[in-house]
Parts: sequence; structure tokens; C-alpha cells
Amino acid sequence: MSERLRVIEAMRRRDRTRFLPEHARRSAGLDHPISIGHGQTNSQPSTVVDMLVLLDVHPGHHVLDVGSGSGWTTAILGDIVGPDGTVTATEIVPQLAERARTVLKGEDLPWATIHDADPDNLGWPELAPYDRILVSAEASRIPNALVDQLDVGGVMVIPVNGRMLRIVMRADGPDVTEHGLYRFVPLVGS
Repeated sequence: MSERLRVIEAMRRRDRTRFLPEHARRSAGLDHPISIGHGQTNSQPSTVVDMLVLLDVHPGHHVLDVGSGSGWTTAILGDIVGPDGTVTATEIVPQLAERARTVLKGEDLPWATIHDADPDNLGWPELAPYDRILVSAEASRIPNALVDQLDVGGVMVIPVNGRMLRIVMRADGPDVTEHGLYRFVPLVGS
């Protein structure tokens, strides 16, 4: 099965509607970002597919999800990694993190957790290193704090200054490639 198909199937199992605020649910089937409050958005499905294909997540991976927002991508990642993996998500807006945790409880993914992000400590370094890091907010530069949390062979996908970057951690340092133009809400602390 292709990577794109695996991601799309996981997205179908984790209905976007459940992760959206009540007022936005009628727009769940549209391929565009949806406001979830507090100046944050739920990314458009085609962008989520692109990012997760680049991330190349597999069962058993240890994943960090930075900027979990509604928790939808956290659930999709949890579906893909399965019970032998883990997904640790962070969200800077406490109200969004709390709502996402509540919705995630109904997804039967106990290996996926959402934490309130520390604005002074990007990521979740106490559980590093990670096999994969997904960043769903736009950085002004590649954040070294997150690169440092990648395991050798690990992959991070992050929008930086409008460009989607894929960073592979090699033994001799990060290898960065560019994969198109995208816009996201700003990453706090980058």
C-alpha cells in the first residue's frame, strides 16, 4: 500500500468533524483550513496528507506532534503508529489542548497524549529522542531545540518561512530538503 493511501485511510478512520468546534463542523468535508478559535486553525486535509506522507510514519514509531491544535493530526498519527508506538503532542493554547484531550479520549488511542506546551521549552524534550516530529505551525527558522530532539535517522516536517521542509537527522547532522510553499499560523517560541 502506498504511503499516501495509508495516510488517507487513517484520516478516514479519524473523522475531522469530531475535532472541530460545534460551529465549524458543517465545514469539515471542505479542503481548507478551519478556524478553531484562539487564532488557530485545523489544517486543510490535503496539506495534512502532504505533511504526513513526507513524515513517513510507521507502526511503532515514537512521534512528537508540535502544535496539535484540535488534536486531529495527533489522532491520525496515533492511528498510524498503533499501540506499539507513541504520539506525544503539545499545544500552546491551554483551552485548545484541553478540548483536544477530551476529544482524543473518545478515539481509543491511549498511546497518544496531548500536553500543554511550555512557551519557554519547544517540543517535549523529556521523552526525546523521537523517530518523527511533525510541526503544524510556521517557524521563522529551523528550531534547533526540535532538531536536537530527533533521533539519528529521524525525520521532521516543518513549515519555515512559507516553505515545507523535510529534515532527516543523519549521523553527521541534519539533511534539509524543500517540498513546496505552504502557510500556517506562527510557531510560538521558534
